[in-house]
Amino acid sequence: MTPSDDRTGSPPSIGEPEIQQGMTPPHHGVISRLRNYFLTGLVLVGPIYITINLTWWFITWVDDAMRPFIPVGLRTEHYLPFRVPGYGLIIALFALTLLGFLTAGLVGRTLVEFSENLLNRMPIVRPIYKTMKQIFEALFTKEGSSFRKVGLVEFPAPGMWSLVFVSQPPGGDVAAKLPNSEHVSVFLPCTPNPTTGFFFFVKRKDMVELDITVENAMTLLISAGMVQPNGNGDKKFAALAANARAAQALRKKKVAAE
Repeated sequence: MTPSDDRTGSPPSIGEPEIQQGMTPPHHGVISRLRNYFLTGLVLVGPIYITINLTWWFITWVDDAMRPFIPVGLRTEHYLPFRVPGYGLIIALFALTLLGFLTAGLVGRTLVEFSENLLNRMPIVRPIYKTMKQIFEALFTKEGSSFRKVGLVEFPAPGMWSLVFVSQPPGGDVAAKLPNSEHVSVFLPCTPNPTTGFFFFVKRKDMVELDITVENAMTLLISAGMVQPNGNGDKKFAALAANARAAQALRKKKVAAE
């Protein structure tokens, strides 16, 4: 056997195939897989952990708030060696339901009217109570006008579209002083904290209503666009924005023609 044949049949040196053929070293693939496994576990455990902690915080908060109103003989630690979580929450739900049942009758309505008349005579308490009552009625009653629609408006500059939540139309002196056109009240929340934002009146013809729920819009805002409505990705929302721009241009043409 010639020396050339011996070299041909001999195994290559360590590391040569990866360098000569441009192959990735095996340890990079292992690290990449481990990273993917870690991120997958984080995605699975993270939402569950946060949900459990928020739920536990709410239950504990209600229990601590209701504890002074529960007689010592009715507390769970009086009969058991530990406190039962959620006991105060159950009592709070029962008490609120019973209170609502009692106020539905004649005697209950009379007491509620008497209490409201008493609060309305207090200079400092009156505006706070009235505002809080209107907010709670709007959020938790069927007759309320909480956010039920989502729209797009050009804000903060032409060609830039923002999500808004549509409220009830303006009334009273505000509607009388606005220009002669139908207006709606809208709230433009900020990202990622939707409890802050801008409230303003906009012409109904300058707003484009979207066929998405308030919950999906809230998810879109909190996630800063990373979670799109209906799970259709960026193309779905881009199509909605394109339709909004087309409708806006068409309305401007009609106004100019008139």
